[in-house]
Amino acid sequence: MDILFFFVHGLLFGSFLNAWIWRTRSGKPIWKGRSMCPKCSNTLTWKENIPLVSFVWLRGRCLTCQDTISIQYPLVELAMACLFAFSAWFHAGYILLAFRDAFILFFLTFVFVYDTLYQEIWDRMTTYPAFALLIPTALLGWHSGMSITVGIVVGAGFFLLQYLVSKGKWIGGGDIRLGMFMGVILGWPLILVALFFAYVGGTLFVLPFLMLGKKHMATRVPFGAYLTVGTVIAMFYGMQIVSWYVGLIS
Repeated sequence: MDILFFFVHGLLFGSFLNAWIWRTRSGKPIWKGRSMCPKCSNTLTWKENIPLVSFVWLRGRCLTCQDTISIQYPLVELAMACLFAFSAWFHAGYILLAFRDAFILFFLTFVFVYDTLYQEIWDRMTTYPAFALLIPTALLGWHSGMSITVGIVVGAGFFLLQYLVSKGKWIGGGDIRLGMFMGVILGWPLILVALFFAYVGGTLFVLPFLMLGKKHMATRVPFGAYLTVGTVIAMFYGMQIVSWYVGLIS
């Protein structure tokens, strides 16, 4: 029942996230106005606004203008539902931890989608949830104060150093703030696991395109997307990875 509850709410939050992404890009506040078609701006009825179901019912087209609805909408809704359900499954019996990770996964998905589409990371995706997470993390002892501090220094400092050395050419300020968010989420030493998987994953993805000449070294890469994937891996399996590595070298 917990998994089903989180799956259904993941669909709802995925629908909300799609709206927030579009309103962020359009410069519209999320709290004003009802959901609308991004093509014709027609206000959607409740039948057109049911996560996943409406997309299938409408056959991927707006009921009013008949323009194609982006596949992003059902994919984000389904991904959010699966991530929420996974959090409930992983933390079976620990509902508070499942809610915590669902909160984190929502904003990481926000970063992943927006950075992939537009190569931008906003404060509302990183800084705000990081500060919101600090208080319960401290009160409930999810990480020690030292672990969080070192995690933030390593996460944000690593990207700040690159920003200063390259004068903003390699990375942007959004990556620094995302590094800070990662430090709050993971603490030390899991921040290292996330960075490792982000860089390895990014390299493995981009390398074939470089070899085929589809990209070059100056091409902008949405690195925030790789960082979010690395963070999710470290969130759920970081300690097992660290234990395995320590056992390997000891």
